[in-house]
Amino acid sequence: MFRPKIPTMPMPTGQVSPPAVVEPTTVVPAAQVSQPAPVAPALASASARPTVQLTPGTALALVGGGTALVLVVGAVLVSMLLAVAITGVSVAVCAVVLRSLLASEMKRR
Repeated sequence: MFRPKIPTMPMPTGQVSPPAVVEPTTVVPAAQVSQPAPVAPALASASARPTVQLTPGTALALVGGGTALVLVVGAVLVSMLLAVAITGVSVAVCAVVLRSLLASEMKRR
């Protein structure tokens, strides 16, 4: 029950054919097609891209989303800075305690 079951590879039956030989082909470039005359830039950009219209609701949603993003990133950065500061203070306290212990040990000898 707890022994792993190792699959066995069955032996091929019948005749095994050799792999097919692939012969390289030559690439023939296609004939170049002439492009139509360019349209005036103002007309081309107006018809090619749809305009984005911001309603007051979407503008408010964008401002609110940006504000929320800035607040979240700021909270994360402040918490990381606080973690580094607390770690530094704790290392400094440990160093002062060890220095005091070692100094009192030296005075006894």
